[in-house]
Amino acid sequence: MYYGRLVEKEIERALQTSGAVLVAGPKFCGKTTTCMQYQKSFVKLNTKQTISMARMNPKAMLDGEKPRLIDEWQKAPDIWNQIKDDLDLKYEFGKYILTGSSTPADKNEVHHSGAGRITPVKMRPMSLWESKESKGCVSLQDLFDGGKDFSWDLNHDFMLDDVAHILCRGGWPISVLASKDIAIEITKNYWNGLFVFEDCENERFRNKKPEVLKMIVKSYARHISTEAAVSTIIADVVQNNERSMDAKTFDDYMEALKDLYVIEDMKSWNPKIRSKTSIRSTPTRHFVDTSLACRALGVMPIDLLHDLESFGLFFEDMAVRDLRIYSNVIGGDVFHYRDNTGLECDAVIHLDDGRWGAVEIKLGGDELIEAGAKSLKILQNKIIEKSDEPSPSFLMVLTAVGSSYKRDDGVYVVPINLLKP
Repeated sequence: MYYGRLVEKEIERALQTSGAVLVAGPKFCGKTTTCMQYQKSFVKLNTKQTISMARMNPKAMLDGEKPRLIDEWQKAPDIWNQIKDDLDLKYEFGKYILTGSSTPADKNEVHHSGAGRITPVKMRPMSLWESKESKGCVSLQDLFDGGKDFSWDLNHDFMLDDVAHILCRGGWPISVLASKDIAIEITKNYWNGLFVFEDCENERFRNKKPEVLKMIVKSYARHISTEAAVSTIIADVVQNNERSMDAKTFDDYMEALKDLYVIEDMKSWNPKIRSKTSIRSTPTRHFVDTSLACRALGVMPIDLLHDLESFGLFFEDMAVRDLRIYSNVIGGDVFHYRDNTGLECDAVIHLDDGRWGAVEIKLGGDELIEAGAKSLKILQNKIIEKSDEPSPSFLMVLTAVGSSYKRDDGVYVVPINLLKP
């Protein structure tokens, strides 16, 4: 069974406007399955023999009816250069589709950025809308357009137990399609094999110690959805594992985790405020999928339900994942905001046309919703009074559970299982 993915629109647009498209993202997120919907011929670099042949004769990998899909291209990096040369010789839209779950072992082997020829598309695990666990009653695009079709919904049939299960299971297609009683076990199996590099053709990963990678991921998970400094994370690794780690070693391992699409920090939003207010630039620590943080710490649904403070931070991470996926569809990006007065906002969605919306992410409940709405109104007033940014298109408290409604102060309250792009 194939569940349609929102990234399909980006892939289709790239194929219509570029010679090649590069679909990159973590293993297990469905890149190959999705890209197979568009190919007319393909080759998968998934065996030693195929990889050896591709390295000896990368140009031969381009032979076949177009669009030609080359799966895990980074295992023979010169393929990139061959595609660039082929497009220079005879440029046509939609000739090649590349997929990759890591960057090349030696980035120096890629001699051209691909600009103007190869369009990159980021693919993430499934959002709740894609996994058919969101009713889609509330559209993010509609909120930007004035909320004319905003839907009120009591949403009685989605509970914190459901959210806890989804957090631990993740948005991995095979886990999503599995029955509930084994879904988390499937995600565990993925996690257990994520850092097994003995037979990896990429020497850069073979030189990494899996136990050190897991130490860093555990520390990241303990600081999920916070602005923890690098020094804080290093200190946490040292303290919890009784070992030394310098900044250079940490940076080297962090680069590997980014190349594997495990972590995905969120940058800060920096509106031009005409005051002495200083905008903090430390990124918020996030994962490409919250289930990786759960697996790193051995967290199960029952653990989240017994620790609501941690539950809130883990839920924020999953909400950011979905907001990123939805924002990409409507031409936007997601940032966080924090200044030296202590004012912060969990997510600022900024569209390419300059419009923006602010989101506070809460588990739910009257007190948390009230606090989130109050913070959003303060941010709105500050931006309007002291910057050249336009007024926000909307303010929203995104919750784990509860009803969708519009407050008297204009703030929308939307449960995550009712949201769509």
